[in-house]
Amino acid sequence: MAKITKADVEYVAGLAQLTLDEATKEKLVGEMGDILAYMDKLNELNTDGIEPTMHVLQMSNVFREDEVRPSLDRDAALANAPKTDGEYFLVPKILDVGDE
Repeated sequence: MAKITKADVEYVAGLAQLTLDEATKEKLVGEMGDILAYMDKLNELNTDGIEPTMHVLQMSNVFREDEVRPSLDRDAALANAPKTDGEYFLVPKILDVGDE
């Protein structure tokens, strides 16, 4: 018994705003039926005790821990800057925000 009918394909095609010719509809009935048959076969597997995963491969976080670490001190950071006020970098104004 086919789980997918031509009406199902036409309904999905309508949702996707696709216009399909008759040959394509017949082809999709078969292909979508095959996919659902394979899904039924997968549903026969005993997955008790198997933890669900998002990927077939073991994934790990590549980010380092967010922790305070020593950094460049202000004087060293400002040493090579073209312009500073001794505390901050001075850069040309790039936005005109009108009267302030």
